[in-house]
Amino acid sequence: MPVLTTTQLSHAYGAADLFHDLSLAVEPRDRIGLVGPNGVGKTTLLLALAGLLEPLGGRVDRAGGLTLGYLRQEAVLTFAGRENTVYQEMLTAFADLRRQESELQVMEKALAEAYSESLLAAYGELQETFEREGGYQYQVDVKRVLQGLGFEPGEWNTPLLHLSGGQKTRVLLGRLLLEKPDLLILDEPTNHLDMAAIEWLEGTLRRWEGALIIVSHDRYFLDRVVNRVWELLPGGGDAPAELHAYRGNYSAYVAQRREAWERAERLYTEEKARLESEAGFIRRHIAGGQTDIAKGRLRQLTRDLALIEEVGLVAMAESRRGGQSWIELGTRARTLTITEAEERIRAIRPPGGRPPRLTIRLGALERGARVVLRLKNAVIGYPDRPLFTAEEAKLERGGRAAVLGANGSGKSTLLRTILGELDPLDGEVALGDGVQVGYFAQAHDRLVPERQIIEEIWARSDMGQTEARGYLAHYLFRGDEVFKRVADLSGGERGRLALALLALEGANFLLLDEPTNHLDIASQEVLQEVLEAFDGTILLVSHDRYLVDRLARHIWSLEDGKLVTYPATYQEYLAGREETAGPAAGDRQSELHEGSMTVVVEGETPVNGDAPSAAAEKSPAAPRGWSKDARRRDERRRRQVEETIDDVEFWLSQATEALEAARTAGDEGEIRVLEAECLEAREQLEALLAEWELLA
Repeated sequence: MPVLTTTQLSHAYGAADLFHDLSLAVEPRDRIGLVGPNGVGKTTLLLALAGLLEPLGGRVDRAGGLTLGYLRQEAVLTFAGRENTVYQEMLTAFADLRRQESELQVMEKALAEAYSESLLAAYGELQETFEREGGYQYQVDVKRVLQGLGFEPGEWNTPLLHLSGGQKTRVLLGRLLLEKPDLLILDEPTNHLDMAAIEWLEGTLRRWEGALIIVSHDRYFLDRVVNRVWELLPGGGDAPAELHAYRGNYSAYVAQRREAWERAERLYTEEKARLESEAGFIRRHIAGGQTDIAKGRLRQLTRDLALIEEVGLVAMAESRRGGQSWIELGTRARTLTITEAEERIRAIRPPGGRPPRLTIRLGALERGARVVLRLKNAVIGYPDRPLFTAEEAKLERGGRAAVLGANGSGKSTLLRTILGELDPLDGEVALGDGVQVGYFAQAHDRLVPERQIIEEIWARSDMGQTEARGYLAHYLFRGDEVFKRVADLSGGERGRLALALLALEGANFLLLDEPTNHLDIASQEVLQEVLEAFDGTILLVSHDRYLVDRLARHIWSLEDGKLVTYPATYQEYLAGREETAGPAAGDRQSELHEGSMTVVVEGETPVNGDAPSAAAEKSPAAPRGWSKDARRRDERRRRQVEETIDDVEFWLSQATEALEAARTAGDEGEIRVLEAECLEAREQLEALLAEWELLA
């Protein structure tokens, strides 16, 4: 039974409709990712679902007794007037347990003063309830959540009033996780988290027992957490946004979306050609005097065109191929003349949905030296605050490295030092001969807000207006858009303009500082494609693990005040890091091999800092030939398989329900799709269960 449903939900601002007639359902184990361009109405939809905004039309129904938690993008005003510390705010999630704890203490004192059988029985009953509901665990949970979200113990007693906006958002997120509502709605939960905290949150939400709705631009995060995707897209012109639902995680959504685009474009081409051929047949036969045949075909063509006006060309084409019967809408209107029919056919536009693509390529003017960047015995930071040391690190021509590390560890400071804005405190930071540096950051602080887009181009080139407008058209700035002020641009538009300016520089070495921050997913995908095609050298600082995964071939990790370089992709780096992660905290060493090269990592500690469980301490010795590392790897894999089994079982149940509904409706096209989906899910489930049996 759904925990939340909407019926014909609609909302508008002024005369502009945001969305219209949205009918949705959220099941108890749904993990939904809500994606779409900035400004399309995602946050407005979340507010309506959470009951914080009254929609202009339709209704939202919530299951009886449903508990709901909502995380805004910014929680600056959430704690106004509250005098709690960070730790005290976390404890508010356990108000009932703390009341029970106080009652137990009162009973203990009373029993010490005057023993009573009835009081002892009441004490035992309350203690059992207290223990069952987690009374002896909640303070451990608070510490685990605070550590997971990146709060150091020294920050736990900080008053809320002294926190930054980002820290307040993290506090609210932590409290919501501890409250464990039936439906948790999160609007950009990873915005103020470093990579370690994002990974911790990802693991926590994968084990979440309730329903989730998440808006996030973090594609890697969505890939790991969600099992359904809602895509909210602009309707085109003044039309309201449309919502499309997909099964599976982000990667599954991307594949299904691409297939839907390609199918829609193919149907459009084929169906428009059929309509044009039919119109040609009718005109020839009318001219040849065979008017009865022509009139009959014209009546059918009129009905087809009426259906296209009502439901669209692609939907009409799919209904014809699926054998569905439609209400003959055209019978209510007069039959068109052949000239009118031909005009209607010419007016049919291609299907929307697929965003326009940038057909550009960043190109380096010169190759430059073989060694693009070298750090030797370098100390990076500020005179009163050194941040890290780099004994030896180099990046060769064509290399792609990602700098990873906690917030404040010195990643952006390293880029500023390479740019020459800061001097190293000691040692050497040197660029090779012929290296031309291009800098790209989401802050785009080199853009001048008062300038027009075309003026930014003129400031960096000697193009005339016609040439500049043609150049900007490659970056999807067309018509009068080239005269928009930089200050009025969206995040995605600023990103496209920054790319246009970067391409003018002809740089062969790109420094990228959080280039995808606050970009919508469509803009991230465009930027990623351009960077993947770049034939120069890249040094990337980013929390966007999807981008890091696609670009990086080396990992530079800031660990305990040192820069450690790994000759590895992001996936290889993660695998090597997992090898070092055991059940207990403490110093460890791991080796990551590439050919004969070995990198040693010291002092790595699990994020949550948990001590070994009693069960782990008492586990029997491993069989001869089975190392502790191998046993830990198998145990981690078993847990991963169990989580995946849960996801696939849920997917199979959803697909089975949809298949029964399609059979009842007699929708042959949908039946075929869902039967194939159920078969795929069953095969995947059988393979997972077989692997689980071996591991268990």
